[in-house]
Amino acid sequence: MNLYTFIMAKNKTLPNELSVDDFLNEIDDPQKKEDMHSLLSIMKKITNKEAKMWGESIVGFDQYHYVYESGREGDMFLTGCSPRKNNISIYVITGFDKYKSQLKKLGKHKVGKSCLYIKNLQDIDQDILKEIVVDSVERMKKKYK
Repeated sequence: MNLYTFIMAKNKTLPNELSVDDFLNEIDDPQKKEDMHSLLSIMKKITNKEAKMWGESIVGFDQYHYVYESGREGDMFLTGCSPRKNNISIYVITGFDKYKSQLKKLGKHKVGKSCLYIKNLQDIDQDILKEIVVDSVERMKKKYK
């Protein structure tokens, strides 16, 4: 890997000192703002850590350090969320292969590789969401700590 490739491969989503409260106060949609506050409360209870801004638009909790076989390494949050334009993204870092049965009962959602997309919290079963996030955080802690 040449120096240029190494520099470009660095993680762009990094923890910073931006204010979580200021970020939340900028959310225009009152329902999305309320849902974000609820999600942050859930994630704080699960991780026992304070919310921290990662990049300019993700609120993350706790962190782990990874090293890939390629030599690339970095830090990432264990769980987090972000109020995107169309959805709220909830980050389940382990992915969703192990949660197929829970996802069937979760309610209205979509998934990406490690993102759960919801319109609002009222569309889903929050107890199932908590189960998924708790399990994901525990798995990540076992793997990386």
